Amino acid sequence: MDQNRKSKRIPPTTVARLPLYLRCLEEIKLKKIRSISSFELAELTGHNAAQLRKDLSYLGEFGTRGVGYDTTELIRQIGKWLGVAAVRSVVIVGAGHLGRALCNYAGFFNKGFDVVDIYDKDKSKIGTEIAGFKIKHIDELEVNNSANIDVAIIATPAGEAQDIVDRLVSIGVSSILNFAPTKIEVGKGICVRNVDFSAELQIIGFHLASIEHGLSSDCC
Repeated sequence: MDQNRKSKRIPPTTVARLPLYLRCLEEIKLKKIRSISSFELAELTGHNAAQLRKDLSYLGEFGTRGVGYDTTELIRQIGKWLGVAAVRSVVIVGAGHLGRALCNYAGFFNKGFDVVDIYDKDKSKIGTEIAGFKIKHIDELEVNNSANIDVAIIATPAGEAQDIVDRLVSIGVSSILNFAPTKIEVGKGICVRNVDFSAELQIIGFHLASIEHGLSSDCC
């Protein structure tokens, strides 16, 4: 990789758009479309072509003027930056309804993530199976650190989340996807992404209420 490009920091807003670009490219590849222009891809993703070209320029120099982007190559390049070329190990902490649903989700592996374990502290759940995995006690996290956990998904009640995160960080986990409806405090170098279902539903509720009151409201 070019050193100047390696040192260039990709903006978080660009990173957030890359999965959408990748999904659209994978869909058009299934239609056996071998190349696509920036205008066509921008239209599919709901962004303008100039923004799309700028986003892709952070990743490298590819694409041919007047021809567009090779679909397979662009999928490979974006996938490389999103880490889907390598399989990352994932553990789920919390074996409630959400944890069970996530454990059964088949889409992880297709995106480069492999669920390897699920943990809980409820003794009545320990040893029972979900999607072929035996639920382990949370105290085994430290014991199983040799599994080299890449990503931890928090699916616990809010009051338990911070303690779980502290334990995960203490054994070297630096990437966390948090579904618990609470703010997580972490130090530098730890990536936490929060997924708040209740907040998203409330935003949808606001949109619906605006329509009911005859007001104009953009959903985003």
